[in-house]
Amino acid sequence: MRNKKVTILVVDDSDIIRHTLTKFFEDYSVEVVGCLDGLEGIQKALQHLPDLIFLDLMMPNLDGVKMLKVIKVIDDLKNIPVIVISGNTSKANVLLAMESGADKVIPKPLQKEVILNNVSEILGNDFLNNSRKINLTEKENEEILNHLCRIFLEQFPVKKQKINRALEAKRKDILSNLIHEMKGAGGTIGYPIISVICNDVEKALGVSAIDWISIKSKCEQIFSIVEKMGTSKSVLEK
Repeated sequence: MRNKKVTILVVDDSDIIRHTLTKFFEDYSVEVVGCLDGLEGIQKALQHLPDLIFLDLMMPNLDGVKMLKVIKVIDDLKNIPVIVISGNTSKANVLLAMESGADKVIPKPLQKEVILNNVSEILGNDFLNNSRKINLTEKENEEILNHLCRIFLEQFPVKKQKINRALEAKRKDILSNLIHEMKGAGGTIGYPIISVICNDVEKALGVSAIDWISIKSKCEQIFSIVEKMGTSKSVLEK
């Protein structure tokens, strides 16, 4: 399809999402560059001039919408296709992303078939045919999933501490960011129930009269699920 190696930039503050996309594209002869927020995303885009950008909407420092608006006025970047990945794919959110310059909007948790379909529509079927490597075995896919779970579990104590602090201080903004990140990770690591509960928390935070007691209860449900993950045989054996 092209002489140079395809480069894909992933801009998302979730370690799980960045790692998931990186591991997925290991099936292909592509270079994946990851970064944490929109400011770093613009710098990396200028540095690498990627063929495609995966972009989260809700991030610290500079969110996805603002990053989109910036890159669409920079001559070297404005024609790079952008796939927005978001935990909120409501009509309003999709329209906002598309109006800001996104080519596609796909939901979290990420699904391999959805990613393939959208990437092939943008980069062409030749990309998939010419850069495809050997298919992963079922065992290899299981190893990747367990690896993602381990990353999630290693990082969770710090996230739990931040969530508890946000609950105590009733900091809606901080809690929203933490829950949004966990919502995207839940389904990706094979625990969609985490994404479901996080979605409930996001809705509860979106009303004018916030029920902090109910939100704390839902967060404790998440803590309990993650604690059980940590003691599961499949995770500990790896």
